Amino acid sequence: MELPGLSGWTVRGCSLRDVATVLSITTASDLASVGEPDWTEDEVVATLTAPHLDPAVDAWLAFGPDGTALAWAYVDNPERGERDNVEVYAVPTAGRPAFGPLLDLALARIAERGPRIVRAGVVPSETAYVEALTARGFVFRKRHARMTRVLTGDERPPEPGFGVRAVREEELPRFHEVLQTAFADAPDFVATSYPDWLAALAALPSVSRDEWLVAEADGAIVGVLQSADQGVERGEGWVKNLAVLRGHRGAGIGGALLRAAFAIYAAKGRTTAGLGVDLTNPTGAYHLYMSAGMTVAFAADMYERTG
Repeated sequence: MELPGLSGWTVRGCSLRDVATVLSITTASDLASVGEPDWTEDEVVATLTAPHLDPAVDAWLAFGPDGTALAWAYVDNPERGERDNVEVYAVPTAGRPAFGPLLDLALARIAERGPRIVRAGVVPSETAYVEALTARGFVFRKRHARMTRVLTGDERPPEPGFGVRAVREEELPRFHEVLQTAFADAPDFVATSYPDWLAALAALPSVSRDEWLVAEADGAIVGVLQSADQGVERGEGWVKNLAVLRGHRGAGIGGALLRAAFAIYAAKGRTTAGLGVDLTNPTGAYHLYMSAGMTVAFAADMYERTG
């Protein structure tokens, strides 16, 4: 169908047949905004197959007048909480006119669920996208950082005193419990039930469970590190979640979990380790990551609107 507001442009829903097309759009966008690709094929697949997302009606590809795919957008809410997320990617220059029209389609889809809080992430240099967001009532809320660390191959696991080891299958309910409890005091925490958490994991293209770690104190699991395979294609180990229970913070457990993960990634031939951090996180996570040798690769801002 015609893309409203852009003469000669068309738009349609997505399917898994569009993975390569979507990846080409995100890659072009990422190269322009952060200097390197930030999406992999597996991440596109995971997005299009995420729980509660129907790519035919929750994701859109926009095509220019000559039929070239120039922009991609989607809305998701994997926890079915009170906040929806919208993302729009466009090929630099040629695809930028689609920012506003695609946002309008996404917001109309979200409105079908009733009044919502809607969030969008944007790299600060993407001024055209920022303008499209603010024109539709979005306001800046906070900044996230994408952090990275070069792996030399000399990384070693922590000393045995921290009780760091791989998680066992029967410990997954406790692993989930520690995640939920530790993040409960973080800004914008949204609780996820154990069945929903397992369903989200099952939808992922792959899960390297040997990279999931726990730390014990007095025989109980008090810290966890969850890795994700999203950076494997680019030789990167990815720390998805790092959580330590409040009463055990400041004892070096978080650093020990990171060192163990870095050693595992390096042993698998990965050349970098990466993660994302909310700079408003009150637990001091940013300073922990800096002390572990990580540096900021780029920042991303979160914009929000209600209604």
